[in-house]
Amino acid sequence: MRYLMLQENTGLHFVALPESHMYQLVALFKRLHKEIDKLTIVDRPELPAVLAECADLELLGSELSVTDGLAYVSGLERRFASLQENEYPLISLLTEIRALQAQLEFLNEEE
Repeated sequence: MRYLMLQENTGLHFVALPESHMYQLVALFKRLHKEIDKLTIVDRPELPAVLAECADLELLGSELSVTDGLAYVSGLERRFASLQENEYPLISLLTEIRALQAQLEFLNEEE
């Protein structure tokens, strides 16, 4: 299991993913950060800053928790699917998010 440390408006968040899929989430965030300014809607979703990736994590603060990767990616998919974008081809971003989501769902079913 790998952990991704994200800085969001609400504070630090940690996302847990199998090592085999962590690179996909990191690449997805890079793509989203690159493309987010191309959206023409006013209320663009806030994207977290990716701070670190690690193999081991021991949380010492009770206010911190680890989010399952599938739950996090599903939330990301809901945020982007709800956008009312008419100009930018949002479907390409949603396709990438949904592809990772499907892979994580498959992993959960296999376990």
